Amino acid sequence: MGLMRNIVVVPYSPEWPAEFAAEARRLEVAMAPVLVELHHIGSTSVPGLAAKPLIDILAVVCTVEGLDECNEAMVALGYEPKGEFGIAGRRFFSKGSDEHRTHHVHAFAVGDPAIDAHLAFRDYLRTHPHEARRYGELKAALAERHRNDIDAYMDGKAPLIQEMLKHARRGPPA
Repeated sequence: MGLMRNIVVVPYSPEWPAEFAAEARRLEVAMAPVLVELHHIGSTSVPGLAAKPLIDILAVVCTVEGLDECNEAMVALGYEPKGEFGIAGRRFFSKGSDEHRTHHVHAFAVGDPAIDAHLAFRDYLRTHPHEARRYGELKAALAERHRNDIDAYMDGKAPLIQEMLKHARRGPPA
């Protein structure tokens, strides 16, 4: 069983894009040797979407092995390097305490299909407000039901995420 964390989904905050931008400036310095680009992903990147108040950042890097050389700089920014953390080819960093995480960085090497998946899902929610609302409602219900069980919360979201990803990857009808 995962750590006991209180899962709270809150209404969208217009501050989130600025929080991403401020953190991105710090990450650009820490990851400078390998960084290609940074993207705001996850629910906080979708205007109007209820979310856990946690900024998810997608880092595209030259190589994840090269990024490992930046661990000290990431620790200096308050991040905990967690290696692949269950996803092959990824480097994952979390910032904040277990009770109050503030940022997650999901790093993948250029060309990793996970990059397109994260961006496609974000862009789909940004362009389909009714789907974003449906996703937000599901997350709020799951947070209520599984307040201290992050695994059950994540498992509960997975089927809808997969369904939406299928639509996102298909793109708009021609």
